[in-house]
Amino acid sequence: MVENYLVNPYTPGAGKMPRYLAGRQQALEEAFKLITAIAYGFTARSVIYYGLRGVGKTVLLNEIEKMADDKNVRYEHIEIAEQYSFKRIIALAINKLMRKISAKENLRQHAEKALGVLKAFQITYGQDGDVSLGIDPDILKAEGAADTGDFQNDLTDLLLSLGTLAEKAGCGAILFIDEIQYLRDDEFAALISAIHRIEQKGYPIVIFAAGLPKIAKIAGDIKSYAERLFQFIQIDSLTETAAELALSEPAKKLGVTYHPEALKYIVGITEGYPYFLQEYGRQVWDFVNDEKEITLSAAQNAYSKFIEQLDTGFFKVRHDRATAKELEFMKAMVKCGSLPCSTAQIAHEMGRTPTNISPLRAQLIHKGFIYATRRGEVDFTVPQFDQYLKRLYEI
Repeated sequence: MVENYLVNPYTPGAGKMPRYLAGRQQALEEAFKLITAIAYGFTARSVIYYGLRGVGKTVLLNEIEKMADDKNVRYEHIEIAEQYSFKRIIALAINKLMRKISAKENLRQHAEKALGVLKAFQITYGQDGDVSLGIDPDILKAEGAADTGDFQNDLTDLLLSLGTLAEKAGCGAILFIDEIQYLRDDEFAALISAIHRIEQKGYPIVIFAAGLPKIAKIAGDIKSYAERLFQFIQIDSLTETAAELALSEPAKKLGVTYHPEALKYIVGITEGYPYFLQEYGRQVWDFVNDEKEITLSAAQNAYSKFIEQLDTGFFKVRHDRATAKELEFMKAMVKCGSLPCSTAQIAHEMGRTPTNISPLRAQLIHKGFIYATRRGEVDFTVPQFDQYLKRLYEI
């Protein structure tokens, strides 16, 4: 047994819940109000959180799910990936929601009707992504609902059947959708249209989603009314005060304190990004002194380990997904000198024309490496990725 061992309270990782969730109180309070509304059977406006990688969007979704557990609300969580069948995962999620809601015996008739619509959807899209849900063979397929072959129409029918069931059950329902930017345009259009109709009917169903910064523009381009249908809420780096709390509160539970200069130093290095704060906290923990204090010297000594962990993990995983041409584009972004960088500047650095590099730009945006900050300009979706490329390629 190691004497005087202090368990490390920091949890860097994809969507891992920190020991202390700092700086998100307003977002959580608004989410609580929304969940309370649908728990009482009212309709509400869906929410899409957007921001860079590592700012805690998934953590926020997970925390809101805990709120739903404490209310009369049923929910399912799905994550969209670059290679996926959205038709399959949305059908599976709705199937599970319908079964949760219809647990009461007096809802059997309504449940069978809703599952009949789901079965029609399954049969219609069974050849697309293998939509197999294991629905009871005794459930009769609904006729004239979710079976037209038009995905927008059929998804709307499916969500309306879920809404009807939730209304009859006197409960709310939530779909949590992470990485929503990976939806194809036709799928996103179908989802927006379906949610619009749900809201018009007053059903207690909402979506909480999270995605990269480009998602608000994508939604607006697909459906002009999307900005009125969803609340688009930016999740950004933490304020200095919140960032210090994210570091100091988990340590405090173990009797460890930070010197104010150490906190200031770490917050400055990490720029308040939640993932970086957790990673720095994990590395500096090895430098806690005998007085159980993290000093400025300790924070400075932990810097090299912090950078090493980012470079061999957080950054490298993303770097290795890029093709040689995509890396050439991103290195040209770094050579621009400051970010965001214009497409014209990038083209100049690459010795090519803006038109010539536009397919690469679109490819990188689709893969989630970069995003358009405004027309003609791009930046990285991962904070400090430019600094990583500078270190790696000695730019």
